[in-house]
Amino acid sequence: MEPIISIIVPIYNVGKYLPRCIDSILNQTFKNFELILVNDGSTDNSGVVCDDYTKKDTRIKIIHKSNGGVSSARNAGLYLAKGKYIGFVDPDDYIDKNMYEKLYRLCIDNNSDIAICRFNREINGNIQNKEGTEEIIKLNNVEAMNELFKGNLYRFSLCNKLFSNKCFNDVLFPEGKIHEDLSTTYRLFANSKSSIYINYCGYIYVKRENSILTSIFNEKRLQAFIGWDEIIEFMDKNYKELNDQVIATFTYWCMDNISYILKQVNDFDKRKKYLSRIKEYTTKYYIYIKENSILSRRYKLKIRILNLNYKLFIYSRKIRSIIDS
Repeated sequence: MEPIISIIVPIYNVGKYLPRCIDSILNQTFKNFELILVNDGSTDNSGVVCDDYTKKDTRIKIIHKSNGGVSSARNAGLYLAKGKYIGFVDPDDYIDKNMYEKLYRLCIDNNSDIAICRFNREINGNIQNKEGTEEIIKLNNVEAMNELFKGNLYRFSLCNKLFSNKCFNDVLFPEGKIHEDLSTTYRLFANSKSSIYINYCGYIYVKRENSILTSIFNEKRLQAFIGWDEIIEFMDKNYKELNDQVIATFTYWCMDNISYILKQVNDFDKRKKYLSRIKEYTTKYYIYIKENSILSRRYKLKIRILNLNYKLFIYSRKIRSIIDS
C-alpha cells in the first residue's frame, strides 16, 4: 500500500538533535506515511543515526548524498516521495503527535490542497507560545496567497504545512541559495485551489545559536533579494490585486535586514556594501513603495532616506533610531 503522506527531513550535521525529531514523527497518531531522511553529506554521526532508525521502522527511507544544501536535499526527497501529500520537518525541530492527523483530516474534510497550523518556539528548552484555540479558517486561492504575504496567520515557512503533491507541479527548490522557503512557498500556494488554517500549535521550532535565522548577518542573506525579484514579477503577472500587499511585505523585509546590518555588522566597509545592495532594490521598486496604500508614512520616509543617501544610516544615530522604531 502506497503511503498517504511523505515526510521529508533534510539532514546535515545534526546528530545531537536528530533522535528527538525522528521520534516525534514516528510517534504520530497518523500512521500511513513514509519518512524520507536525506543525509546531505553530514560529517558527524547523523548518517549513522539515520541508518540505525531504518532498522527500527520500515516506513523510513534514507538517502545518503554529497552535500548540496537544504534545497538539494529537499529536492532529492521529492524525487523519491510517493505520498499524495507532502510535509517537511527540519532535523533540529520536532512536532506534536497529532500534527499530521489534524492537517490531513483538514485537507480531506474541506477538499483543501494545503493545511496550515501554528508554530511553537522552544528557546533554551522553554516553549514560548501558548496553545491555540483550534479555530479553523478556510481560504480560497487569492485569500490564502494574500495571507501568506500579510503574515498574520502564517508565513513562508514550509514546515507547519501539509501540501497536496499537486502543488509541486513544476516546482522545485532553488539549489545553492538560502531562504529557499521564500523562493518556493508562494508557487506552491499558486498551484493550490484552496487552503485551510487551524489555530493549533503543531510544529515546534527550536532556536539554536548557529541557525541561519539567528546567526550574524552576512552576504549570503542578500540572496533573498534575488528571490524577491522573482516574487514581485510573478505576483504582478498573476495576482495584480495583491501588489500593494506584496510590495509592503517586501519593504518590511528590507527594513528588517537594514536593522540587522546596523546591529550586527561592525565592519564599516561591509555595512556600506550591504546597505548599498539593499538600496539597489529599494530604488528599483521605489515608485511602488511611494504609492503603496498599506505602508505608513514612516516606512516610506525610511526608504526615501535610504535611497537619497544610505550612508546616513551608518553615521546618524537619530536616523538609526527611526529605523528601530
